[in-house]
Amino acid sequence: MPELPEVETVRRGLEPVMAGALIERLELRRPDLRFPLPDALSERVSGRRILGLSRRAKYLLIDLDNGWTLLSHLGMSGSFRIEEGGQSEMPGEFHHARSKDEKHDHVVFHLVTGQGPVRVVYNDPRRFGFMDLFERREMESHPAFRDLGPEPLGNALQAGGLAARLAGKSQPLKGALLDQRLIAGLGNIYVCEALWRSHLSPLRKAGTLVRKSGRPAPQLETLVEAIRAVIAEAIEAGGSSLRDHIQTDGSLGYFQHSFAVYDQEGKPCRTEGCGGTVERIVQSGRSTFYCPSCQK
Repeated sequence: MPELPEVETVRRGLEPVMAGALIERLELRRPDLRFPLPDALSERVSGRRILGLSRRAKYLLIDLDNGWTLLSHLGMSGSFRIEEGGQSEMPGEFHHARSKDEKHDHVVFHLVTGQGPVRVVYNDPRRFGFMDLFERREMESHPAFRDLGPEPLGNALQAGGLAARLAGKSQPLKGALLDQRLIAGLGNIYVCEALWRSHLSPLRKAGTLVRKSGRPAPQLETLVEAIRAVIAEAIEAGGSSLRDHIQTDGSLGYFQHSFAVYDQEGKPCRTEGCGGTVERIVQSGRSTFYCPSCQK
């Protein structure tokens, strides 16, 4: 499933085309994706102008000129394709083939832009993605957002606040960090990378990063900085592009080539002077990659 950097990459790719555009028509080629599409979605969105695109956690948000917001979650295989001037190109050498089969084109935005007509196509072979429509002013009470923790970038994520949520937890650190109520948008790949950078074991009890006083231990301060750094670098590189996820223009993100531990089972640990080997274990049904020699 695409993680936060992938969704941010999609947002940045779509924004130059979609921001300011008029939705002449929203074409729905099926009544549902993972869940049923909102009632009368086409009628409620067609004719509206797009004010801008934003992101919260792993959700793409399209703000309309009437105060409503269209939410899109990509699921396992969802993607957006931009078609302009009668051409649809996907340049780049892909890590995995990307679907261009029109039978998986489920939602089509017919846009009027300053440069002419443009189609933005949502394609989703597995249909694990979904869309919703809500009033922006009610965003904090929306089921998708009301329990989310702070974003992993910016000043919202602080070691002190994280310490309050981790205090007393005997849960393994990896599992705690995947809880979206703790940190919004942080997923499996980047938790593995951040823990490696922090030299913290994914098996360590989460509460051990909090002092008896309730203040964060130095290791937690280091972890917060590592989370910020790995997410920022992934966004800058254009996302991991693992499996069938690509950027909106079809090009491949390259952060995947700099993973230190994720999917590196059996390879030497990159920590200078470590000499250990990356191992793979399974936690709560997900693969965890780490170096048991230097991550404690």
